[in-house]
Amino acid sequence: QVQLVESGGGLVQAGGSLRLSCAASGLPFSSYAMGWFRQAPGKEREFVSTSRWSGGSTYSHYADSVKGRFTISRDNVKNTVDLQMNSLKFEDTAVYYCAAAKPGGSYYKTRDVEYNYWGQGTQVTVSS
Repeated sequence: QVQLVESGGGLVQAGGSLRLSCAASGLPFSSYAMGWFRQAPGKEREFVSTSRWSGGSTYSHYADSVKGRFTISRDNVKNTVDLQMNSLKFEDTAVYYCAAAKPGGSYYKTRDVEYNYWGQGTQVTVSS
């Protein structure tokens, strides 16, 4: 049974930082693309970042809205994927979801339909 469990959300002032973590179990972690999505109230879920591991290297991709502020990292031994969020803005407020995608398909998976498994989400609130 695949499980993705997020942690690290909370309340932070604008300009501050938070680090989200997602612990995965029940899947061959290193072969899966791992992604972060978010959903703000009244809005559709949107892509934040994704990480894939291939040939001993990690490849990452970011939404333009978070590029330069957020960093995704994965640990294929601990089966975790983290999202370091710096210079947070009010508009980053959302529920953040971790997701896992089976191998194959797009080089960088940015659409939620490409992901097979999802965590329960963790709330990030940025106060202005």
